[in-house]
Amino acid sequence: RIKVMTDKNMPTIINSTEGTNKMVEKYLQEIDDEEDSADEEETTVNTSAQSLGLRAQKKLLGKISSKSVAKIFIDETSSRVLDNLHKLTRAYSDSKKEADKLLKSIIKTIVKLGILYKNDLFNEYESKCIDEFHNRFHSLAKAVVTFYEVDFTYDRVFLARMCKECQDLVHKIISTHLSQKSHIRIDYIFNTLSNLQFI
Repeated sequence: RIKVMTDKNMPTIINSTEGTNKMVEKYLQEIDDEEDSADEEETTVNTSAQSLGLRAQKKLLGKISSKSVAKIFIDETSSRVLDNLHKLTRAYSDSKKEADKLLKSIIKTIVKLGILYKNDLFNEYESKCIDEFHNRFHSLAKAVVTFYEVDFTYDRVFLARMCKECQDLVHKIISTHLSQKSHIRIDYIFNTLSNLQFI
């Protein structure tokens, strides 16, 4: 399973105050509409610790598609899973560009969820959805292992349905926090992974 580094004792650029929480949510919504290149043009902002912190996180997110940088947020086991998924996607699509796009989308989504979690921005309902997603995704991972280890048990329709359930839960988790572009990115991730031909 993919585990995000979400230790709330870990130093974070943004403090969990009510005003800052709104800034975090606004920032996460707006970043989808901005260029991700490292040399993007700087905009004029107030020079404060908070604004500088947000700008630093923005630049980091812009570069987060790098698998080496992603290891800051994703544990070693999950990194290996993502690397193998990248290889599978590249072999299936015969396109490094498509494989890179999927990996970048997954990593960006994980990092954004991690930022929201570390800043205590999920309400009770969203936290329950996170727990449910964790259970469903864990069941999905166990099913994949079982299908690999036990002959004649493979059921791709079941896997596609489990992916769809996880997809719906992620939409619920981010519904009040992230932009429509993030929803589109999530659909792209799960629609790719649940494609019956790919499975």
